[in-house]
Amino acid sequence: MLKLDDRDLRILAVLATEGRLPKADLARRVNLTATPLWERLKRLEDAGIIRGYRAEIALAKIAPHVEIFVTVELASHTPAHFHAFEAAVARIDAITAAWSLGGGIDYLLHVVARDIDAYQRLIDTLLESRAGIARYFTYVVTRSVKAEGAPPFAELLADPTD
Repeated sequence: MLKLDDRDLRILAVLATEGRLPKADLARRVNLTATPLWERLKRLEDAGIIRGYRAEIALAKIAPHVEIFVTVELASHTPAHFHAFEAAVARIDAITAAWSLGGGIDYLLHVVARDIDAYQRLIDTLLESRAGIARYFTYVVTRSVKAEGAPPFAELLADPTD
């Protein structure tokens, strides 16, 4: 793991909440000049800590939609079945995120669909695709309470012996 100092953490916190902003603004926010900031960003990108820059889109201003979380249990728990399910999920653009979980649920999916009918067609396609789904449960998002923010860097990097 790359050793991070307080300035690296401030850079990551700003980028995690505000995305890509002009380097001069970022340098000013973390009390650096342009060249040292560029060097730090390059080091964080090369180490794979900064994986990319994205825009946060207000989808409701573009098109009607529903957001849905789906928990999935597979019928079989062999590596081949996990790979088949993950390959099926990767082909569906409406599944915007997917996580493999430990415990009683195998996967958690985030789906963005035009409406419930479009979501149901997606599920029907998955069920018919030999993806190996035994059971699934649907949870429709009624409102966003908290969206992704910066990770709790101070807590994650704190010495547990303190």
